[in-house]
Amino acid sequence: MRSDKMKKGIERAPNRCLLYATGKSPHDMEKPFIGVATSFTDLIPGHVGMRELERAIEKGVHSAGGVSFLFGVPGICDGIAMGHVGMHYSLPSRELIADIIESVAQAHQLDGLVLLTNCDKINPGMLMAAARLDIPSIVVTAGPMMAGNYETKRRSLVRDTFEAVGNLQQKKINVKKLKDLELTACPGEGSCSGMYTANTTACLIEVLGMSYVGCATALAGSAKKKRIAYLSGERVVSLVKQHLTPKRILTKEAFNNAITVDMALSGSTNTILHLPAIANEIGIEISLKKFDEISKRTPQIVSIRPGGEYFMEDLEYAGGIPGVLFALKDKMKDNPTVSGRSIKVIAREGIVYDNDVIRSTRKAYRKEGGIAVLYGNLAPDGCVVKQAAVGEKMMKFTGNARVFDSEEKAMQAIMEKKIKKGEIIIIRYEGPRGGPGMREMLSPTSALMGMGMGNSVALITDGRFSGGTRGPCIGHVSPEAALGGTIAIVKDGDVINIDIPNRTINIRLTSTDIDVRKAKWKEPVLKIKKGWLARYSQVVQSANTGAILKLPKEK
Repeated sequence: MRSDKMKKGIERAPNRCLLYATGKSPHDMEKPFIGVATSFTDLIPGHVGMRELERAIEKGVHSAGGVSFLFGVPGICDGIAMGHVGMHYSLPSRELIADIIESVAQAHQLDGLVLLTNCDKINPGMLMAAARLDIPSIVVTAGPMMAGNYETKRRSLVRDTFEAVGNLQQKKINVKKLKDLELTACPGEGSCSGMYTANTTACLIEVLGMSYVGCATALAGSAKKKRIAYLSGERVVSLVKQHLTPKRILTKEAFNNAITVDMALSGSTNTILHLPAIANEIGIEISLKKFDEISKRTPQIVSIRPGGEYFMEDLEYAGGIPGVLFALKDKMKDNPTVSGRSIKVIAREGIVYDNDVIRSTRKAYRKEGGIAVLYGNLAPDGCVVKQAAVGEKMMKFTGNARVFDSEEKAMQAIMEKKIKKGEIIIIRYEGPRGGPGMREMLSPTSALMGMGMGNSVALITDGRFSGGTRGPCIGHVSPEAALGGTIAIVKDGDVINIDIPNRTINIRLTSTDIDVRKAKWKEPVLKIKKGWLARYSQVVQSANTGAILKLPKEK
């Protein structure tokens, strides 16, 4: 066992002494040491219920003959961090989480890991660590939140709080109703109830084979979720004994399966950052083109908020990810999973209980997947749009640019009703380097939807969007403005053409015009000059790479 390096031999007497000080016994020194990385925090709804799951995991580890060691991992709630300086820290926290787990697991030579997680950057950060370490690991996602309920209608965070701000501006609702929605849209523990980033990544972790069957959609606080946590604790000990490590599970076939399901679910655009970053940890390259290729041949068979009207609880009751795999079984490539059953077996055994929540490929919501990748002179290295959440009228759109160099300036113009129909809002210097941290633009996009401008105004940014964003919102523009991409030289009034069906995005300028403007462009001064984010901005790569980190000599 790996842990023998720190606990076996005469020379390790001091090490054992310190372990005994934690309450461990000599008998424990013969057992596998299992780290339980927990992101419990009182700050995040998706994580407040993790104490019970920690207990269930511990019981599972001990019943299987292992010794569990809990250690903490930080978590950031994107919804709470939204719209202010806090959002700069969200995407970079993915790297911190991976580094923390690597540090603890290596420093203590743990034999295996159970990764207890639930939200946006924490899910991929933990999986990046597992891939990097390549020691037996299993992920437990803590589960989706139930939908809220107000005035006998089911409610969700994005439409009923973020978009409600725009509704209030348009006097569609009053302040009392907004306050009532604040109290009811998120009724309790769990990751927010739509197919936003947290739930999308949870679903893809299950498809990748790194969590127990049924884990992704088992609801927060449910007995089923506790059983899965217990079984995961048990199972990781078996993984250690079998030497079944992430590299044997996270294959090219596994990533192709994950992208296929992502497109079928119409998942969050943030997965286009996270899947390549996870793959990068084991030396697999996933390009933006791969996502678009798979999207073109994968129908959208599930339609959950923000693009649809169903919620995560509906997907759970309709058959969960096994049901989705059943519907897509002819498109799945076989691959092992931590459960001991292959993806093909899980797909064959899946059951669909509701044929509208999980449709067959013949009766799909859309012929193509939920995400499209666009290219053109405005985004030579690509940009991303959640096409399943775009109205038919806005699939092709031409408008005049309104340029803002930060989210705050754009939001102010939106709230002051200075944006006109037919315009395309450009928010730049919000990319991985320029932000720094590639902030989500949920506040401005939701305000526009709430103000009824979803079919008359588009938004383009080198930043990114929440999984809850809907409407003609195009993000991840690469190269970003801070690196001198074309988006940096756009001026008010420039005409921009968006053509989602044909995957193009262009500014009506000649190549000479663009070159002349770029020659006059000056690299901006970094917005944050000290601390972790200053260091992050120096090594983070463009969004089309997954915003991975590279040392200067690696560039």
